[in-house]
Amino acid sequence: MKNKLTFSSHVAIGSMLFALFFGAGNLIFPAQLGQYAGTNIWPAVIGFLITGVGLPLLGILAMGFSGSKNLQELSSRVHPIYGVFFTALLYLTIGPFFAAPRTGTVAYEVGIAPFIGEGNEKIGLLIFSIIFFAIAFLFSMFPAKLVDNVGKILAPALVVLLAVLLLAAVFNPMGAIQSPEEAYQSGAFVKGFLEGYNTMDALASLVFGIIIITVIRSMGVTAKGQIFTEAAKSGIIAIILLGVIYVGIGFLGATSTSVLGIFDTGGPVLSGAAGHYFGTFGNVMLAVVIILACLTTAIGLITANAEYFNTLFPSISYKALVVFFSLLTFIIANFGLANIITYSIPVLMFLYPLAIVLMLLTFLSPLFNHSQIVYVATIAVTFLISIFDGLKALCSSLEIEYFSWMEPVLHFYKTVLPLYNEGLGWLLPAVIVIIITGIIAKFQKTDVTQKA
Repeated sequence: MKNKLTFSSHVAIGSMLFALFFGAGNLIFPAQLGQYAGTNIWPAVIGFLITGVGLPLLGILAMGFSGSKNLQELSSRVHPIYGVFFTALLYLTIGPFFAAPRTGTVAYEVGIAPFIGEGNEKIGLLIFSIIFFAIAFLFSMFPAKLVDNVGKILAPALVVLLAVLLLAAVFNPMGAIQSPEEAYQSGAFVKGFLEGYNTMDALASLVFGIIIITVIRSMGVTAKGQIFTEAAKSGIIAIILLGVIYVGIGFLGATSTSVLGIFDTGGPVLSGAAGHYFGTFGNVMLAVVIILACLTTAIGLITANAEYFNTLFPSISYKALVVFFSLLTFIIANFGLANIITYSIPVLMFLYPLAIVLMLLTFLSPLFNHSQIVYVATIAVTFLISIFDGLKALCSSLEIEYFSWMEPVLHFYKTVLPLYNEGLGWLLPAVIVIIITGIIAKFQKTDVTQKA
């Protein structure tokens, strides 16, 4: 048994974690934020970093701190049925339903589509996604080699390719930073803070945290406190890498508007910047960066889903589940990026608050003696608010009116809940319920002790 890992082990695990987190969305969103924030880039980037790297680190630490074997065990502190429901929905959301297919479609649209002639987009996506998910399938069939294959090969290649582009942008900016767009003229920090949710990494951290902890245990560290420490050190390495790249891409976006103009998404920003600095070679380099970033994330998501559902349904082999999830992800990817995003937003609006509250409860749990009443009450209140956030997002995505039965509830929430319009209406109620039920749990524990 080891007391601690070496620095090289931390670097290897941190690099693997970085590679698992870093998908195409992580490239696109900070580039778009940089363009829109303009001269308000720095407060916007700071807000983005808090949620884009802060929450994922919190998720990794929560899994290490909890001592739970997996997310289902942790979420079962609410109730065993809720544990299965929440865990399965989270895995499917960041797996075959939304995030995993998005890796293929974004890799195609940003990295490959610029080289495809008009009218051939769908057949191009079909051919590309067959190759892309076949590679992801092959890597996922051998999860024992995940640290070697992902952490030691793909992650360094990805960092080197990005560094070349970002160093060119830093030492030779395309142009002067322009005035911010309307949405960022005031409250740039809050806007950046909310934009950080789009990475989906906070949800993924509750899954990837288990992979990291499993790897740490396999290296001989078994004490709960030491696992938490080693996970923290590895997680910090990963988020430093993420944070540096976010800042660089944000700066690239901010300096690009005078030359490239304003785009609706970050993809053309990166394509334009690569072409500006390196011509056709730059576009090819960008395609490689995007595909590597997406591929590493796809591998992690397919692996994690197959491993989880193998524990839920032991009669179905891991390899059979890898085949199933690879095929399902491939099929959904061919519905196109727009459809995937449209239907993912409502689910994320519902799941994100539940995931964040579970993280908070995990750290606070020793203070209220791990009482189930605190978990149940807090998750119930959060659920009642986040389910309506999800329904609101669904109606907006489908461009339909709110259902009539929703109106009185939404009016009540808007009137009563602070920060509701900012998408954080669940936060204060959750904190209040934790405090009240935590005090009740403490008194109950005291009464039981005295009577004993």
